[in-house]
Amino acid sequence: MEGGSPDRLSAESGAKRYSVSSGGRTSVSSSSGRKEFFRKLMDSEMLTEKLGDWFSEISEKSACREPAFDVPFELTELQKFDYALEGVSFQQLIRMPSAVYASTSDSVEATAYLAIEDFLHASAKGLWETFWGQDPSMPFSVSCLYGGGAGSKFYPAERAIASGKLGGLCAIAIMLKNSRHSHGKWDQILELALLRPDVGTHPMESDRRPSLSILGEALFFALRVLLSRSLNRSNVLHNSNCVYVLLVDSQYGGVVKVEGDVNKLNLDVNNVYECAAEWIKEHSQITVSPVDRIWNKLGNANWGDIGALQVLLATFHCIVQFSGMPKLSVSDLASHHSNRLRSRRSERQLDDTRMNGNGLFRFQNRSFSPEIVEVQEESIKVESEETMKLEPGSILWLDDSNLQKGFQINEVLTDGEFPIYCATPIEEPGKALLLYVGSHPSQLEPAWEDMSLWYQVQRQTKILTVMKQRGVNSKYLPLLVASGRIVHPGQCRKPSSVGNCDHPWCGTPILVTSPVGEFVSDMVRSGQFGSDEALRCCHDCLSALSVAASAGVRHSDIRPENVIRVSSGVKHPYYVIIGWGHAILEDRDRPAMNLLFSSTYALQEGKLCSASDAESLIYLLYFSCGGILPDLDSVEGALQWREASWSRRLIQQKLGDISTVLKAFADYVDSLCGTPYPMDYEIWLRRLRKTIHGEEHGKEIDPSG
Repeated sequence: MEGGSPDRLSAESGAKRYSVSSGGRTSVSSSSGRKEFFRKLMDSEMLTEKLGDWFSEISEKSACREPAFDVPFELTELQKFDYALEGVSFQQLIRMPSAVYASTSDSVEATAYLAIEDFLHASAKGLWETFWGQDPSMPFSVSCLYGGGAGSKFYPAERAIASGKLGGLCAIAIMLKNSRHSHGKWDQILELALLRPDVGTHPMESDRRPSLSILGEALFFALRVLLSRSLNRSNVLHNSNCVYVLLVDSQYGGVVKVEGDVNKLNLDVNNVYECAAEWIKEHSQITVSPVDRIWNKLGNANWGDIGALQVLLATFHCIVQFSGMPKLSVSDLASHHSNRLRSRRSERQLDDTRMNGNGLFRFQNRSFSPEIVEVQEESIKVESEETMKLEPGSILWLDDSNLQKGFQINEVLTDGEFPIYCATPIEEPGKALLLYVGSHPSQLEPAWEDMSLWYQVQRQTKILTVMKQRGVNSKYLPLLVASGRIVHPGQCRKPSSVGNCDHPWCGTPILVTSPVGEFVSDMVRSGQFGSDEALRCCHDCLSALSVAASAGVRHSDIRPENVIRVSSGVKHPYYVIIGWGHAILEDRDRPAMNLLFSSTYALQEGKLCSASDAESLIYLLYFSCGGILPDLDSVEGALQWREASWSRRLIQQKLGDISTVLKAFADYVDSLCGTPYPMDYEIWLRRLRKTIHGEEHGKEIDPSG
């Protein structure tokens, strides 16, 4: 397990390998002799030692670039299984801890056991419901094995950790549910997973198989499972002579399959390890998969990776051993892959033309070349009837609660990813407002761009309405002026009060807010964002975030394009946070992800903590005041940049060049990164207010709005 201490884990392995001395005698009956043999086979290291010569031969074979073992699954079989799982959505998991972001401690290993248990449960549940159906319910459970000898017991990971048994845990098992033996027995084990720290660190180099010491431990557990099954006269497995053992650490995993008839095992209870080693060498068939990645460095399970597919396919075969062939076969589900692919290509218009940033390209079907061939732009006619053209001077009518309101477009603000319009109400010609136009409802399915417009209009309308209902009021927050649907030209022939007619504008949503201002990103480009502006921006944004947080709302998308400076018609310019479409109202809401501006906690956990918006504000100030923009292309890279920048105090130093209070605020936010501690807005608002007050020689600012 990455992040665990190999020495400590090795020391614990005494408990995990359970050396127990016990006198024995050769049995009269094979049943009693098998029980005695099973009871005495308790030390994996002794079995590995007896296999030493055999392992040496395997090492020499591997050194000659010959495969040491066959693989349990061919690549084509994994590909077919991948196609079958294309439509399966496995549940979100506890993240596997990684040494990159976690110290070596018992809590790390405890989390790792919880993560493996969670992964196995999600795997079994997802496969059962996909191939066998939801009725009846899944007949399996997941438990951790504590101790491996005669006194071994099975516990849920959480219970084992809470009762101080972490050091004695040696494996995690998918087990058959049995009301008569709810505590668990060895013959109920369907599949075993061994959590070891170096599965992916020291594989056999030629074929990426696990190390021989780990393989010996896997063979030990496999033989004990096979023996326990042979002792159960009421064994319900269709094939009890085959067992799969999973080998996993915090990033990698592999599969060991052991198959053989234990009736051919010499039951000399005085030489159990020699007999066990002989059976493994002479009477078993062992296949070992390459070690491949299952989790990324943040601990997320990548279900489509080869490592994860190998583990899932092994689990699938284990379920088949118990339940027989599924209602839906792998071939049945995989056969739908071409239909799903054709449907996706059709949705994205890949059969005809495709637009990219450099021009128009067409996929051409030619027998001699599958290449993408560039064609002349003039030869393609792109239909744009449904594209809404809004230019200065255009007038839009809005149906707001059966009241029609008119707005004239004054300016197209293209600072952000999508245009925001500066508009004037027909009834109040001297007033300026921000106007957002969303996507037509029929366009939401195929294009992510239209979903982004949905966040900008419909979702933001909901957020601003909720804040208004909860009594959120501040001049540093946008005010909802109007929202509704476009009143399009001509007669509307919609079938009902909730439907839309065939006009391309019918049903398109609009949001109107105030005030209007200059984007911080524009100010930075024009060199207008100095130290005074940084201080005031920090104060005003914190004021907005404080008021919103008091009503249970967090912005989650702080960036220069979502902050404006209002200067027209006011004595003292001030800043307003806009773009509330990705705001968080409930725990299940997920924040927008931005490699430059999202908080550390948001990138790691996929949710916000108390200081997340303040951390994003720090990045906004840092970059707006001349901080170097890093070249980020992954979440891992973004987290590494944050860790390096905070630890080297690059951010604090940059903000300290502007103001000591901004440096102090950056220090404060740094101490809160990734923690659930509450954010104390008021103390920093007082400090910023005092600093701004002093710099303006007694001029007061309005802190409350």
